[in-house]
Amino acid sequence: MYIDVNGESTFIATGGKPFDSDLPTVVMLHGSSLDHRCWALQSRWFAFHGYSVFAPDLPGHSLSQGEALTSIEAMGAWLVDALDAAGVEKVHLMGHSQGFLVALEAASILGQRAQSILALATAAAIPVNPALVETAHTDASKAADMMLQWGFGNGHQYGLSSVPGMQPIGIGQRIMAGNPLATDLEACNNYHNGNERAASLTCPRHVVLAEQDRMTPLKQGLKLAQTMGVEAQIINGTGHMLPMESPRHSLQAMRAFIQSL
Repeated sequence: MYIDVNGESTFIATGGKPFDSDLPTVVMLHGSSLDHRCWALQSRWFAFHGYSVFAPDLPGHSLSQGEALTSIEAMGAWLVDALDAAGVEKVHLMGHSQGFLVALEAASILGQRAQSILALATAAAIPVNPALVETAHTDASKAADMMLQWGFGNGHQYGLSSVPGMQPIGIGQRIMAGNPLATDLEACNNYHNGNERAASLTCPRHVVLAEQDRMTPLKQGLKLAQTMGVEAQIINGTGHMLPMESPRHSLQAMRAFIQSL
């Protein structure tokens, strides 16, 4: 669906069902230079099992208009504006990589409206290799290829796919082709509130990590879980692009957490 957020047309994926703000709402936030398509399986399952799905393309990404936001803080504030525009009161926040940082900032504004928060393949801080940022400014396509090579686990580098007939690395290239990678990477690199925000969470929370993550290494994810006061769940044999690379296992983790509340 499309909604107006601060005067700009914004696309919200709803998992194939009409959005109903009266149902429990699951917010799914994509990582750097990605969009709603990284949640294809997960969004559909939640939409057809009693939840409303709110999976936005951030401003300037894919189907959403507007200029790309340059800070995680601005993205978090924008998300609250988007939820208000859709008439959503209470939410379950789920974020992959950069998306979790956005969820942290939004949660600090939402207060008790945030009923839970789930981190997937992420950390409290996401410093970015300067070479990747520089390449993203000069050759976005090359930078996307670099990120996807680092982002997927070993099996997918040799053509393994969890979706028959489809190659997730190719899908990632398609999604990232026209999105503002450099802006997103710099926003992650400049974000320093993560530990404070994570430590202050009072709602139910969970951390799901990828064993072969080379972009937000497992060690950093475990530190995040410790800060949040939870035991991390680790999905073996998968890399940083967890929702796309291991959609069934990540869905199982997301389902188990939500259904436990």
